[in-house]
Amino acid sequence: MARTIVIAPDSFKGTIGAADAATALAAGWHSVAPGDTVRLLPMADGGEGTVDAFAAAVPGAQRVPVRVIGPEDAAVETSWLLLPPTSEAPAGTAVVELASTSGIELLGTPPRLRALDAHTYGFGQAIAAALAHGVSRLVLGIGSSASTDGGLGMLVALGARVTDAAGNPVALGGRGLAQASAVNLTGLAALPPGGVQVLTDVTNPLLGERGAAAVFGPQKGATPDDVAVLDAALERWAGLVGVVAGAGAGDAAGAGAAVGAAGAVRADATTPGAGAAGGTGFGLLAWGASLVPGSDAVADLIGLADVVAAADVVVTGEGSYDGQSAAGKVPAHVASLAAHGGARAALVAGRIAPDADTATFAATASLTDLAGSAAQAMADPARWLEAAGAALARALA
Repeated sequence: MARTIVIAPDSFKGTIGAADAATALAAGWHSVAPGDTVRLLPMADGGEGTVDAFAAAVPGAQRVPVRVIGPEDAAVETSWLLLPPTSEAPAGTAVVELASTSGIELLGTPPRLRALDAHTYGFGQAIAAALAHGVSRLVLGIGSSASTDGGLGMLVALGARVTDAAGNPVALGGRGLAQASAVNLTGLAALPPGGVQVLTDVTNPLLGERGAAAVFGPQKGATPDDVAVLDAALERWAGLVGVVAGAGAGDAAGAGAAVGAAGAVRADATTPGAGAAGGTGFGLLAWGASLVPGSDAVADLIGLADVVAAADVVVTGEGSYDGQSAAGKVPAHVASLAAHGGARAALVAGRIAPDADTATFAATASLTDLAGSAAQAMADPARWLEAAGAALARALA
């Protein structure tokens, strides 16, 4: 009896995107069960592959080319995605991805890390291009950042003026952030009518031991001394455009914080997700955007719940599934939708860690186990994803 299979993986970070992963899994599944109907709905949580996931899942989505200044100060040819008009967004929704404009993947392989000098200016340029197009709503994915600049570059590209003690514009990046003395946000571009929704799977605050510099700075090349410099710069930045942890609205205003006409504080350094993407989450809060769990929002926007409700099996996955994957990651959210809809869920991952809880899945497949080693799995992920699709089809026959 033919069944309906939904394949909804995240990207396998650094090896294969979600759309290509879904295609490979489908090929493997069909090699065992050619009569099944397979629907591909690649997922994302705001990081690398977010635009690709929407492009594959939303009929009528159009890529709009844009040239931006990347995190190495070189031109980057990329695109943002225009989703078709809806009743909530009559002029369409723009999906803009930090990874493809200011992301660490743009620094090469292995990456030429620039802990103090990489920036988010290109991300802001792409947002500005989407706004100039006249879209009704923005959806922004902010994973895979190369920088720790608090969103400085992005805000400057959107019209903010940030100056040093001498009144000169500061340099882009964390090094320039440390020199910031005054911030003027009055020139910022207006939010689109439908608002700005920011996709992130990170809940870290801006500052401190769980903040942007301490947790994510070392991944971007920051030494312990760099982390201290960057955290201090972010604290100064928070005092200029938001609220330092523990400060009230009045204190923030006295320090030059961005406050609305009614006195409402625009950004709070302690907000969960403010530390996402090197503090870009905080910069977006200062603009007036809202931060939302990435996988939940993507699922809603592509209508995953309705598709899953009609499915017999749902296959999901990511590069590494471990004890932290149940907290806001794509596989956990997809498995939850499957359980609610009465479908069986299956998991494929590059690696399934010993501490991972896989009890919610009817079957699992590890690319590392199938290939014999992590190195072999990463060298040809499409091949082993196809093998995983076939293995899951046999297991759930």
